Amino acid sequence: MKKFRDLPYERIDSDGIIKEYKELTQALANAKTFEEAWDVHEKVTKMSEHAMTEYVIAHIRHDIDTTDEFYDKENDFYDEVQPIFMSCSTEYNKVLYETPFRAQFEEKLGPVAFKSMELAIKSFDEKIVGLAQEENELSSRYTKLIATARIPFDGEEYNLSLMTQFTTSSDRDVRKRAWKAISDYFLSVTGDIDDIYDKMVANRTAQAREMGYENYIPLAYMRMNRNSYGREQVENFRRQVKEAFVPLATKIHEKRRQRIGVDSLKYYDNAVYFTNGNPKPIGTPEEILAAGQEMYRELSPETAEFIDFMREYDLFDVLGRKTKRQGGYMTYMPEYKAPFIFANFNGTSGDVDVITHECGHAFQGFVTRNDPIPEHNEITMETAEIHSMSMEYFTYGWMEKFFGDRKDDYYTMHLEDSIIFVPYGCMVDEFQHIIYENPSMTPAERKNVWKELEKVYRPHLDYDNDPFFAEGGYWQRQGHIFQSPFYYIDYVLASICAMQFKVRMDKDYRGAFEDYLKLCKLSATRFYEPMLKEVGLNSPFEDGCIEKLVSELEKKI
Repeated sequence: MKKFRDLPYERIDSDGIIKEYKELTQALANAKTFEEAWDVHEKVTKMSEHAMTEYVIAHIRHDIDTTDEFYDKENDFYDEVQPIFMSCSTEYNKVLYETPFRAQFEEKLGPVAFKSMELAIKSFDEKIVGLAQEENELSSRYTKLIATARIPFDGEEYNLSLMTQFTTSSDRDVRKRAWKAISDYFLSVTGDIDDIYDKMVANRTAQAREMGYENYIPLAYMRMNRNSYGREQVENFRRQVKEAFVPLATKIHEKRRQRIGVDSLKYYDNAVYFTNGNPKPIGTPEEILAAGQEMYRELSPETAEFIDFMREYDLFDVLGRKTKRQGGYMTYMPEYKAPFIFANFNGTSGDVDVITHECGHAFQGFVTRNDPIPEHNEITMETAEIHSMSMEYFTYGWMEKFFGDRKDDYYTMHLEDSIIFVPYGCMVDEFQHIIYENPSMTPAERKNVWKELEKVYRPHLDYDNDPFFAEGGYWQRQGHIFQSPFYYIDYVLASICAMQFKVRMDKDYRGAFEDYLKLCKLSATRFYEPMLKEVGLNSPFEDGCIEKLVSELEKKI
């Protein structure tokens, strides 16, 4: 393998792939023996992995510079062909799902793969290809709008990510003015965002109705591959969060108010934890990466092998730049068996969260990279996020490398922030349920829904009459709502599991880490709740799980 920057890229032959998909689907239908059928499946796997690898390379390079004309056109190309490939894949899965060799396939692929296959079949059809292409285009419009934001502040221009250094400043006046600058930007584009979201909601609703569903919610659950739980369990989970986590978060906000010495918390105080400012990483981005390499070399033999591979092949792009896409993620290039981490360093503790959170994702991809059955790695997101969020806690013992004598402040901030996040994540989820149950809402009505939900989930919040945020506009900053609908609750479910690991590691670190490593290796070979039980975790859906966890966390804060 070459370093990422030197990897070749060539646009896939979409017509050739479509033709081959159809031929292989027919060959599977005609197979006379399991051996013939398995040979076809391996050819489909190889073809899919090649197409995915080329797509991922183009996707990363587009996100690195959203103004690059070549990769911008490649992004448009994949927006158009991806739904066609999904249609081909669905037709293939229909034949595989009904194969007379089902027992032999299930023995190799596992029952989870076939349940996921069933959901994939029920969630896509050739008749919605055009709508799916339009949805992709709308998502790209939102991404580009946010990525190309230019926010004037104190004589310079910054993107949203680079503004974080000011919104978390220890100087209250600086962060107040920074949030005002962000508010002004969103006020200037809120009409455009409303237009994009109007069309997104209408589009997704149309897809659902074409597929025979009342609204988009059941279709979204299937597309999120929720193969072992449903809406009722999620609603029960949110109820428990309202009862137990919201009061705990409110206590934390009051402690934080006293700690930073303000009479009342305003929205521009929301991300600040100490009077001398939040702890910031010491050293340059390269020094942070080097410290991360030292940390993972010391943590375990498995993490040592992982981080050396990532560094050797430059599988990070983490520097914040003005034309770079917002946010961070881990993705995977199957032909190279290589994870890749994309992020925007901005001089805050979030830079270290990249080294822990995104590396947690990448580590899991790395330890399962040699599994010959790719279906074993088709992880549902509530499981994938346990890998990342738990790694944030397992690396606590090395935070001195990143924060020096402020490591204890980092522990306090990180744990409190993790707890505060749980109600917010549930709010994002409930918001989307309401929106897609009522797809004809106006932009003003949607903002009012958000405004009312904030009273339930974040009762401490005071927007100080800000003309954008006080009117229910904050959700327009949350990219998942646009790009990955109904994803956000997965972070919350995973947080509950990661916090359970935190409680356990404080009593038995090595035992907890061994179970974490086991969870990573299990990947997608088990259904969600049985897998949690296998590694000693309680299901977040169980009545009493949240209450028990909150009682443990109260001791720690």
